[in-house]
Amino acid sequence: MTAIPVYDPRGVVVATPLATAPRVKKLEGLRLGLLDNTKWNANKLLRGVRDRLAQKHRFGAVNYYRKESFSSGATPELIAEIAAHNDVVVTAIGD
Repeated sequence: MTAIPVYDPRGVVVATPLATAPRVKKLEGLRLGLLDNTKWNANKLLRGVRDRLAQKHRFGAVNYYRKESFSSGATPELIAEIAAHNDVVVTAIGD
C-alpha cells in the first residue's frame, strides 16, 4: 500500500500579543475617527454608527478617513494621522 501525503492547510501563525487600549469612560468631547475600508457599504454603515452615536454623545470632532483599498491595510502614514487627530476610532466592513 502506498502512503498518500496529506497537508495541513491551517499553517502556523506566529504573532506577539498586543494589549488592548483601555476603554474610555465617556465619549463627550472626544474626537471620533471613522475609517472607511472602501467596501461597498462601509461608508453607509459608518454614517449610521456616527449618527446613532451623535444622538447620545457630543463629540469634540468627527473625522472621516478612507483606506486606499479594502484588500490592503491602512498605510503607516494614515494610521499615524488617525492616531494623532482622534481619541476613539470606529472602522467597519460593509459587505
